[in-house]
Amino acid sequence: LTVLNAGRRYLGAEDLSGKVFVTSGLGGMSGAQAKAAVIAGCVGIIAEVDEAALLKRHKQGWLMEISNNLDHCIARLREARKNKIALSLGYHGNVVDLWERLVHELDTTGELLVDLGSDQTSCHNPFNGGYYPVQLSFEEGKQLLSSNPGKFRTLVQESLKRHVAAINKLADKGMFFWDYGNAFLLEAQRAGADVAKKGANKTEFRYPSYVQHIMG
Repeated sequence: LTVLNAGRRYLGAEDLSGKVFVTSGLGGMSGAQAKAAVIAGCVGIIAEVDEAALLKRHKQGWLMEISNNLDHCIARLREARKNKIALSLGYHGNVVDLWERLVHELDTTGELLVDLGSDQTSCHNPFNGGYYPVQLSFEEGKQLLSSNPGKFRTLVQESLKRHVAAINKLADKGMFFWDYGNAFLLEAQRAGADVAKKGANKTEFRYPSYVQHIMG
């Protein structure tokens, strides 16, 4: 319902075939995102750093394909988008790398390859394993979290700033991003990322929340 309503409200589309939804997280509640993309008929690319979560969703049949190669992900995205094929593709990697690759595609080809975007990393708990920084692999991140949580925190905040910078570039060209109620925008703001709504008070963000703006 969230994906469908986002399409209706922000794209003016009842039919999401050929539309691309990019997000992250395939554990816990976020695991439903792959299923949602296919039910809605769109192309869903979902990043996940933990291979165990990816494999679990794939085994369940909730996730159609898995890849750790961004070139392959972009090729599949283009193919499914062109042919209006419903697809859920799990990218085994950091969502920041995925967002930055989509910015690169925009910069080099002029193509905006994503229509809808969100995030379901566990940003309510970002410094204790809920969000892994793009600068490190998943295993390196786990080791640093154990050995030097202060450094881990710094890298998470740097990663959040990169995360938002990429989203902002794509949103400026017409992608519609929303917050999934996971404290992503709040923690990004605390990290110093540019998520404030221009001319509004500090508690308002430039991107909507799914509760008030999409489901409400």
